[in-house]
Amino acid sequence: MDLTLTYDRPMDGPGSGPVTVGWFLADDKGAVLYDPPERVAIRAPNRTHAKSASRCPAVIQLESRYFMVKCPFDLHIGFQRDDKGKAVLVNRAGTASPVRPAKLNEILTLVNEAEWRFPDRPTVQLHLPYCFIADEPVYLSQLSAFAHYRPDPLPGTIFGGRMPISIWPRPLMWAFEWHEPAKDLILRRGEPLFYVQFEGVDPSRPVQLVEAEKTPELKAYLEKLTGVVNYVNQTFALFKAAEAMRPKTLLVPKR
Repeated sequence: MDLTLTYDRPMDGPGSGPVTVGWFLADDKGAVLYDPPERVAIRAPNRTHAKSASRCPAVIQLESRYFMVKCPFDLHIGFQRDDKGKAVLVNRAGTASPVRPAKLNEILTLVNEAEWRFPDRPTVQLHLPYCFIADEPVYLSQLSAFAHYRPDPLPGTIFGGRMPISIWPRPLMWAFEWHEPAKDLILRRGEPLFYVQFEGVDPSRPVQLVEAEKTPELKAYLEKLTGVVNYVNQTFALFKAAEAMRPKTLLVPKR
């Protein structure tokens, strides 16, 4: 499938300078909870020695190409089955939980058991409003926060993903496959939740991340993509149709 985008841009636009990627929140409700994505930069105190990893060009290059999204909530969740054998989530924090029970059900979902990849590995989804957009061909890859140390490792792995944000700017979610459901899932506000990496046509170009304005054109385009996953099995088959509906410009940096 040809995913080459043909936008009217000057010759010194795409292909020169940094790749500009915009981020925005699909829903502004509770926006104060959601920190802006940050470039990953793990700088150790030792920068004096010429051979220190903090000064290694390869390490700096790798870190510069990943952006971190922080966890917006404090969650302590357990998994169990009720007296009928149905899989359920349990709020281990109880009344001490910062998130009210009614709101917890809005942000965290236990995927239908029939849709789990493995029968012994529950899958949960944390719903987030983060969206990314670009006006030239750019793929986003969502990855675990592999460069950050957790003293209490997660009892499973996250579902990664890769999609072209230039034509498919959808809200990201954090999907978790629970390999050890006997162990609780603990997430802390402010800790790294996942990384995103951006790939343009020319991998040598750096990435510039800016906050994007939610213009009427961008909102209208998002509306055309909303909810389609509920009606088709392969949303990637809709890329060509989405491209045909796409305005030439969607990314307007926020002032």
